[in-house]
Amino acid sequence: MTDDELVEAAKAIRKNAYCPHSSFHVGAAILDEEGRLHIGCNVENAAYPQGSCAETGAIAAMIAGGGHRISRIAIAGGTSHHTTCCTPCGGCRQRISEFADTDTRIIVKGNNNEWRSFAIDELLPGAFSSDVL
Repeated sequence: MTDDELVEAAKAIRKNAYCPHSSFHVGAAILDEEGRLHIGCNVENAAYPQGSCAETGAIAAMIAGGGHRISRIAIAGGTSHHTTCCTPCGGCRQRISEFADTDTRIIVKGNNNEWRSFAIDELLPGAFSSDVL
């Protein structure tokens, strides 16, 4: 799967986001170590912060589907009519780092075809890991 196809999967699933409070739709698409696709969207809750992020949903889908490592993840976020380059929140950066390797790419892309790709160390330097447990 190409980066563009992965981004399109993230953009497509964000249409299913439940975000009546913020109107900020987010979709995430993960390719695991076997090349399988796992998707998730954000789900808000009136009792903020009890909702869940798109990345969290996609990671849960990956684990439920038998995946163990994130090969690549694409994230698309924005209003219902416009996608913007949206990097993961701090909590999701930590969640991604749990299942990422040093070569895992985090891809964000907007409607105007601007895109950026990051390594997890760029987004979360000095991440807490199971090595210290």
